[in-house]
Amino acid sequence: VQLAESGGDLVEVGGSLRLSCEVSGYRTSSYCMGWFRQVPGQERKGVATIDNEGSTTYEDSVKGRFTIAQDNTKDILYLQMDSLKAEETAKYSCAYGANWFLGCGLSPSEYTYWGQGTQVTVSS
Repeated sequence: VQLAESGGDLVEVGGSLRLSCEVSGYRTSSYCMGWFRQVPGQERKGVATIDNEGSTTYEDSVKGRFTIAQDNTKDILYLQMDSLKAEETAKYSCAYGANWFLGCGLSPSEYTYWGQGTQVTVSS
């Protein structure tokens, strides 16, 4: 599985941004995909995940502001981010992993394949 993110940019506090992750290569019919973010010197943290049936999970601080989605072909994963905060400045990465039918968790250790990431900077 290969993953390639795009859409990172500089945006003002309160602004919106949509990230995209192009997915290619062999995939199983059951999977988990997610968006994660990392600030230098800190551990990577889960933001939102989605499974092959469209079930989603969000980190508490982004609920109601971020939306994870897939296109109809499931070849592109999106993260719509609204009402962005300065503290959400980070490198955002998408990831792919197996779906063990226990829900797609927010822990990075559950995911096997990763993209290179795209930088989101929220200016105050």
